[in-house]
Amino acid sequence: MVRIVIKRDNKKEKFNPAKIYNAIFKASRELYLDKEADNIAKVVSNKVLEELSKYKKEIHIENIQDIIEKVLMQEGFQDVAKVYILYRRYRQEIRDYKERIGIKDELKLSINAITILKERYLLRDKNRNVIETPVEMFRRVADYIAKIEKDFSKEENFYREEFFKQLISLKFLPNSPTLMNAGTPLGQLSACFVLPIYDSIASIFDSLKAMALIHKSGGGTGFSFSNLRPKGDIVFSTKGIASGPLSFAKIFDSATGVILQGGKRRGANMAVLKVDHPDIVEFVESKLKENVLENFNISVGITDEFMHAFRKNLDFELINPRTKKVVKKIKAKSLFSIISFCAYKCAEPGLLFLGHINKANPLKSLGVIEATNPCGEVPLFNYESCNLGSINLAKFVSNKKVNWQDLEKTIKMGIRFLDNVIELNNYPLKEIELISKKNRKIGLGVMGFSDMLIKLRLPYNSKEAIRFAEKLMRFIREVSLKASCKLAYERGVFENYKYSVYKKKGIKLRNATLNSIAPTGSISIIAGCSSGIEPLFALSFTRNVFGKTRLFEINPLVEEVIREEGFYSKRLINEVLKRNSIRDTKGIPKLLKNIFVTTFDILPIDHLKMQAAFQKFTDNAVSKTINLPPEANIEDVKDIYIKAYDLKLKGITVYRYGSREEQVLYKYFDESEKIEVSGDFSGGCFREVCGI
Repeated sequence: MVRIVIKRDNKKEKFNPAKIYNAIFKASRELYLDKEADNIAKVVSNKVLEELSKYKKEIHIENIQDIIEKVLMQEGFQDVAKVYILYRRYRQEIRDYKERIGIKDELKLSINAITILKERYLLRDKNRNVIETPVEMFRRVADYIAKIEKDFSKEENFYREEFFKQLISLKFLPNSPTLMNAGTPLGQLSACFVLPIYDSIASIFDSLKAMALIHKSGGGTGFSFSNLRPKGDIVFSTKGIASGPLSFAKIFDSATGVILQGGKRRGANMAVLKVDHPDIVEFVESKLKENVLENFNISVGITDEFMHAFRKNLDFELINPRTKKVVKKIKAKSLFSIISFCAYKCAEPGLLFLGHINKANPLKSLGVIEATNPCGEVPLFNYESCNLGSINLAKFVSNKKVNWQDLEKTIKMGIRFLDNVIELNNYPLKEIELISKKNRKIGLGVMGFSDMLIKLRLPYNSKEAIRFAEKLMRFIREVSLKASCKLAYERGVFENYKYSVYKKKGIKLRNATLNSIAPTGSISIIAGCSSGIEPLFALSFTRNVFGKTRLFEINPLVEEVIREEGFYSKRLINEVLKRNSIRDTKGIPKLLKNIFVTTFDILPIDHLKMQAAFQKFTDNAVSKTINLPPEANIEDVKDIYIKAYDLKLKGITVYRYGSREEQVLYKYFDESEKIEVSGDFSGGCFREVCGI
């Protein structure tokens, strides 16, 4: 009787009869309901085991699969055999593809994940050949981040394995620079930074140089241009005329355009200008022109005074930051309309609510925060860095229930991991290292939230989902605080603790901030989950990465839920997968319509309430996009901005679909197209083949 199976890489493993049943069951359920598929799998697997009893101790995996095909045919299940053969061929194509691009994938990640890992994350030799696998990447990262444990806990080996388990299971992933650079000579692990820009040529170009170094190391940068004198103001040293903040932002943009982050991706920036700056209209309207600030997100720093003037329909004073004197006035409502129009036309600017940000700042006695990282989820002082990581929430639901105990363990490991990053980071500037270690800010967040809701059968746009989001983030916050308290006991509080609100409250923490909700673009592709706290963009879509490369994606939970709820049929799978939204599609069960809501099915107010639910228990900020359909109007944008302020959000971004020629996500199917999914490629096979 067979005891050992020889795998394709010639490694050996113990023979497991259950795998025979599982393979046949998966093929059978492509065509039959689960009960019928179970009967077929039992009959055929028993026959296969009889055949295998004739073999000696060892057998190759390919021989086992040949026997499965033969028995399926002999027993009269030619239809199942056909599906099995197609799936087997597909798996071979996947292996061939990975072999062609030189990637050995022990984790059986998606083609999209492997593609992005190859392009950005896996180490290469001097000839640009990939020299590590995804497992080896995770091992490299875990080993390096655990190194510092010998200075604190003396449990380096324990945490090395615990970190590795979290990474390899895809339950937790750190920000991209950590995956790219941990354990390498570059060693820069932070996602992003905020740099100062003061009103002098020396300061401006010092920050330009610092930005170049940061981008070269793999990080992104945020700037407030609010301290620069306005266009047309006098320059006393030269008797000349100032060119204004926008002109200098363009210089930073041009420099970014020629620097690849760590040689792997173009840099990202955030430019902020306070709403009371005299050049605010020119800044806001800058992105209406082509090829302006292409490497920047831009945001207006909104003050409470401006919102008061807007609501009272008052004039609003624009102040020269050099003289601190009022230089002109503008109707607050007129300026608000200009901002809203530009966001409607080209998705920018976003808004940063500086009042909300600074009221919640745990280190407000150290100064005022004026800028954030490129995606807005981390408000930072000048020279501060942020180290981010995200928990894949989809991994913590089974049988429609959350495994809170397992989630708690991952939160604790995530906080410890990110605190270790601060110690081990190779900072690009001494000023950054100094303040980063004094404040020790980290941002543990989430991804896969939409997937979690689907697994729990909670519609994203329901009251129940909002309540659950608050419960979830409260839990993450409480466990994060406990974990940071434990680290403070082991390692000491952060140096500037004495200036923090935590000192007054008697709460000893290792880190000044703990949680952020990032957009998780690349790492959610690696983890195979939905991004951040966003709803599903569509049930099928293409994602724009690496400039012009597009990756096709179909949500893998569609078939899973349909089968679990007993709705499975080839027709239903076909109807669901060929549409961007199923809200108004006849013949689809109500449960599926409720669960599989896409971003355009959801009212803006429900997007905002979800963001507010997470912000309520997030000490940094929440990055989320309020997606609007093409037919949305300027009044819709205005309404969103007002409600975002009233809900105490720290920032807001609105995107009207199609408002840019190039965008990150595209709906895949034109609703007018007649797309049929054949039986051979329905369900899992169809989903996977389309992903190639």
